Amino acid sequence: MPNSNIGKISWIDLTVSDAESIKAFYQKVAGWTAEPVDMCGYNDYNMQPPGTGQPVAGICHARGENADIPPQWMIYINVADLDASLALCKESNGEVLTPVESAGEGRCAVIRDPAGAVCTLYEAH
Repeated sequence: MPNSNIGKISWIDLTVSDAESIKAFYQKVAGWTAEPVDMCGYNDYNMQPPGTGQPVAGICHARGENADIPPQWMIYINVADLDASLALCKESNGEVLTPVESAGEGRCAVIRDPAGAVCTLYEAH
């Protein structure tokens, strides 16, 4: 049976220099609650709609492996085969911007499309 999540956006992250203040901004503006996620010495946050207990987005500090990510909402698109998708990206005049890395229960890489927009391709294990 094919994976019905292929091609869907599975997650969004916002990476900024001051995740604490931006977390507070979205708590006020969108009504989200924040669940801290330990990042070995500091917290990033899973943001949840009120009363759901289900995260819909992450707000992250621009530190460590995220240090060079510009402040933008980054979408994660599910793919069936990350290596094949990255090869097709290159063949189609896109760029692979990061090495493949582990992410949650899968692996991912950031790409840039021919128009210059960036996203992350994600393959679940």
